Amino acid sequence: QVQLVESGGGLVQTGGSLRLSCVASGSIFSINVMGWYRQAPGKQRELVATITSGSSTNYADSVKGRFTISRDDAKNTAYLQMNSLKPEDTAVYYCTAQVVAMGVPADYTAWGQGTQVTVSS
Repeated sequence: QVQLVESGGGLVQTGGSLRLSCVASGSIFSINVMGWYRQAPGKQRELVATITSGSSTNYADSVKGRFTISRDDAKNTAYLQMNSLKPEDTAVYYCTAQVVAMGVPADYTAWGQGTQVTVSS
């Protein structure tokens, strides 16, 4: 099984920055797409950013120009650099990864348990 663990969440002021990390571990054969979702209380979960194995990225319009997703394949890790943070960025951020486990001829989406990001106004 593949496990994802997020870290780097916390409390920051409006305009501040935060960097989230997501480490994948377990019997990993390959990781195709990695991404970040977020969910605020009482709101729908939304896709924030994705990055492919070829380092092609995609961002939600609400974070474009402020957030940057990256990955380090040697460490099976994805990052989300968040700059110019706004109160509306407050949410639990979840890491996801499209993975192929060792010995399993099919991929699936793994999820982390989330990390809280709070931006004060």
